[in-house]
Amino acid sequence: MTDPATLDSIRQTVQSNDIVLFMKGDPMFPQCGFSSVVARVLDHLKVEYASVNVLEDMNVREGIKAYSDWPTIPQLYVKGEFVGGCDIVKEMFEAGELQALLKEKGLIAA
Repeated sequence: MTDPATLDSIRQTVQSNDIVLFMKGDPMFPQCGFSSVVARVLDHLKVEYASVNVLEDMNVREGIKAYSDWPTIPQLYVKGEFVGGCDIVKEMFEAGELQALLKEKGLIAA
């Protein structure tokens, strides 16, 4: 069972940032290949995003899985909505769907 305070903190982080990536490590020093891929995609698109290193807090690491009902990390959120993990983000980027979503949300130029 995830601590309600942890879930509240995650909810606040997701809602107060246009784009947030829950990842292992940070964008400069990813600690797993999957996290690295998603960070590189976002960097390539030149969008500003917040990142949360789940390795720094086991409550957050487990809490984000409960929050999204998604079993793996990284997890990408755009305007408060869960987008997906590495495979989904990579596929969306390759298909142009991630760029379309970010344009629709006003986060990159149309």
